[in-house]
Amino acid sequence: MNEEIQKVIKASNFEIVQGTYVYTKVSEMPTSAEKHFMVSRDGDEITVVTKRENIGSLKMLERNKDDYALIALNVSIPFYSVGFLATISGAIAKEGMNILIISTYSKDYIMVKKDYADKAKGVLLGLGFAEKKG
Repeated sequence: MNEEIQKVIKASNFEIVQGTYVYTKVSEMPTSAEKHFMVSRDGDEITVVTKRENIGSLKMLERNKDDYALIALNVSIPFYSVGFLATISGAIAKEGMNILIISTYSKDYIMVKKDYADKAKGVLLGLGFAEKKG
């Protein structure tokens, strides 16, 4: 890991968001999008990431079979940290885990299988992140 990335990570923190999250493909935009974590629409499909208890309100076509933990990465320098996500995904992959990445304007999120949340937390701490306490 290069020195610039180390500085960014040391100045950043993470938080495991409460809940169990699922990835779904739906047939139409949800009417109450605010209760879902993410609603994304592209030319091919509508994807909704939501807490497991919210899936009943969706017109679901498919659901990824796994349950996920959502980890918020509060990045000290968003947009301009070349290699930041590559460093994180590489370290997590080295431990045998896959991640899904969601980026918003002010932070990045990673999702890992729910059973791997503690293992992913250990990787982030090992990289130098601080854990944000609720």
